[in-house]
Amino acid sequence: MNVTTIFILHGLVYAGLLFLVSSGLTLVFGMMNVLNFAHASFYMLAAYFSYSLLTWTGNFWLSLTVCPFLLFVIGAVIERFLLRRVHVFGHVHELLLTFGIAFIISEVVKWVWGTAPLPMEIKGFLSSNVNLLGVVYPTYRLFVLFCSILIGLLMTFLLLKTRIGITVRSAVDDSEMVNALGVNTPRVFMFVFALGAALSGLAGVISGPLLSTNTGMATAILVDAFVVIVIGGFGSLIGAVVASLMIGQLQSFGALLFPKFSLALIYLLMAIVLIAKPSGLFGEKK
Repeated sequence: MNVTTIFILHGLVYAGLLFLVSSGLTLVFGMMNVLNFAHASFYMLAAYFSYSLLTWTGNFWLSLTVCPFLLFVIGAVIERFLLRRVHVFGHVHELLLTFGIAFIISEVVKWVWGTAPLPMEIKGFLSSNVNLLGVVYPTYRLFVLFCSILIGLLMTFLLLKTRIGITVRSAVDDSEMVNALGVNTPRVFMFVFALGAALSGLAGVISGPLLSTNTGMATAILVDAFVVIVIGGFGSLIGAVVASLMIGQLQSFGALLFPKFSLALIYLLMAIVLIAKPSGLFGEKK
């Protein structure tokens, strides 16, 4: 039972991290109809920013505050001066642009920080352990899970209960009408893209001490993030939650029970879902 509890918690923690990454990707696609292949590179860039800030200041909370804001600014600049110019030409141009941005970020990271993995050490109460459900479990892992739950609740409140969220959803449904009512819809879409980048940045900051800060982390998380939005349904935030939980537990118990086939289980699940419902669990049929 102790082993089962530990692996359930491991699965929940990874699901929380995966949700933070995939929620930003889902938000940008659902609101802007843009498939951003540079999203995982934002995640990696934030992890390296966090490593530098943590090395210089030793303050993890400063990294947790500053790095997502930096990615918000970077996302806003990319949308305003690059993505907006190619958006009118369709998805192919957007994919090529975001692919190019991802390669540029990857090369910049290698040039500035090198290719060797960088260890990140967390001090204070986050480095301790707690007794939970009869097992001793790292506090930092529970902190990652808490962050994902908090961000999920805040995103739901922002999109459903605030004026900004109402404006964003209205701009998605009928941008011409919203623009005629005096709302600057390009600025709204810039905010959405920047918010997606900030969510990816937050995930990058908290993943550094949990996983490993290395140049391959973007590719590793991007594959799982796209599996999440395919299973959950493109543009569905609820689908991202459910799919993240499914993949988190499947990876955790797959590594325990079928270590040689744990990665294949995720794609098997995706194939089953696509056969049963091609639009995903919560995706709309179009």
